[in-house]
This record gives sequence, structure tokens and C-alpha cells, in this order.
Amino acid sequence: MPQEKIRGLEKTISSKYNNIAGIVILKNGEKQFENYFNGYTPADTVHVFSVTKSIISTLAGIAADRGYIKSVDQKVLDFFPDYTVKRGEKTIQTITIRNLLTMTAPYKFRSAPYTRFFSSTDWVKASLDLLGGRKPAGEFRYMEMVGPDILSGILVKACSCSVLDFAQEALFSPLGIAVKSPIILDTAKEHVAFVKTNNASGWVADECGTNTAGWGLTLTAMDMAKIGQLYLDGGKWEGRQIVSGAWVTESLTEHSRWKKENLSYGYLWWTGIGNGYAAMGNSGNVIYVNPSENLVISVAALFKPSAKDIIDFIVKDVEPLFKQGLYIPAS
Repeated sequence: MPQEKIRGLEKTISSKYNNIAGIVILKNGEKQFENYFNGYTPADTVHVFSVTKSIISTLAGIAADRGYIKSVDQKVLDFFPDYTVKRGEKTIQTITIRNLLTMTAPYKFRSAPYTRFFSSTDWVKASLDLLGGRKPAGEFRYMEMVGPDILSGILVKACSCSVLDFAQEALFSPLGIAVKSPIILDTAKEHVAFVKTNNASGWVADECGTNTAGWGLTLTAMDMAKIGQLYLDGGKWEGRQIVSGAWVTESLTEHSRWKKENLSYGYLWWTGIGNGYAAMGNSGNVIYVNPSENLVISVAALFKPSAKDIIDFIVKDVEPLFKQGLYIPAS
């Protein structure tokens, strides 16, 4: 890409999106742009917030491919035979893995009870205690933190190992992604500090050792770009099928819709985003894929309560520089 365009892009980032730590752009499987800001380097990780959900979706797909999960229509409670359902509760018994993947599971609260939830030592059980209620399954309800951990619990039961261990073997190691250890947060103060920190490394887990499913994972900008490329290539990485093409296709198909925001949802991936699909996390952490342009854009961002719309930045400022016939391949 011409130097004047690179300088223009970097100027836009520095002036308007000053919480960006790193950005990687891949075109036709080749790196076209990579740069870091705010003192960050290629080796530095950031907390990617809800991008974690799309990683969990990938792991669920691998587990299904291997037969650890028989079907996304399996009942959630099939994996927790020792869980005691309260008298009169029927909805929880109907909820499936598909409901969790598509954010169509109902819960017993209007506002997430974070204080009670995070004071628990077992976030999977705490999520199960809140699952169900009077409404039937089927209506989209986006859950940031409370709820997705049930999928982590299912992976632990199905794969007979921790989520991190399964991820290391099945996904991270093949892609050259390093997530070394779980992060245990014991107090509310530690939770707040983790969310706001700019130098965390690892994957948050509860005191039972179960890694979070809705947040808590740290990755580099290149790590995120690799996940995007994996999905763009139908689940293949360097010729090896990591997750089946069928799962990738199903994950990126609209299964539910957030009517309030007019956003479509697959299996923990946002579909119909810009000119493609995306994994999106708080503060502007994004894995964005435009299949028609063979383009992957990852943004690693630092915590910022009111971050500007990164998808808007990608679609308006970044994508046009890499359209077919308009960009100069990296030498």
C-alpha cells in the first residue's frame, strides 16, 4: 500500500481512535498492514472482551466435529445430571446448546446480578441457577457475561479437560497462539482491575478452574487475525482442517436477530456486519472478515468506556484501501 495511504490511516487511528493498541490487515491470506500504538508491540495481548464468545463457538464446533457434543440440539441439562432443578421449573429443561450459541435462552432477571454472580465460586452453576424463568426459549437476548459460561461448563464435561487445555490442543497450538495460563480473580476489586488493565495475559477462570465464555480471554492483534483467516478459509489453517467447514457455515448463518439494534447473529458470531461478519468485543476489539474481498481486519483495543464505533472505521476508512484492483500488494 502506498506510504501516503499508510500515513493517512495511522493519523486517523492516532487522532480519532486513540485506544487502539494494534491493527492487522490480511488480504488474500497475506499480511498487508500491521502496526501498533500506545506503546504496544506484536507480542502484547489485550483483553478482547466478547470476542471470547466467538472463540468458544469455534471450540464448540471442534468438540462437535470430534463427537464430544452429539448435536447442538442436545439439552443443556444433559451435561449436568447432578444439577438440581427447583420445583416447578420447566423452561430450563427445554433449553439446548443451540439456544446458548444463538443467544435465544431465557433468564430469570431483567438486569444481570453481577455482584451475586461474581461472588460465587462456580460461575457455571451460578449461570444455571439464573437460566430459564417464565419466558420460553427462542427470543434473542444478548448476554455479556452471565450465561455464556454454561457453554464452558459443557465443554469441560464433554471434553473431560479444562477449556484452556482443550483450546491449546485443538485451536491455539495449531495456529501458533499462546495463551499460557488461567487468571483467577478473587475479589470484586480484582475484577474491576482486570477489565481496566492494559497488560493482562491469560484467560480468566472461576475458582473451580472453568474458563469464562463471554469475556476474559487475552489475545494479540495477530492472534485475532489468525482466527479471522481460519473462518475465511472455511476452518482450514495451513492445509489442516481445524474446525469443519460445515460448522463455519452454520456459525455464520443468521439464526437470531437483535431487533433493537437490527443485528443478526449466528453461533456467537455477528453476521451481516458491514460487508461481512465479525467477532466484536467491548472498547473496539474486533475480528472483521469480508469474504468477497478476501479481507481480514483485526483490531486490538484498550479499555475505554465510550469507544468510537470500530466497525464504522473499518468500513469507511480501512476497507476502501484494500478493494480488489485498488490496493498494492505487500512486497
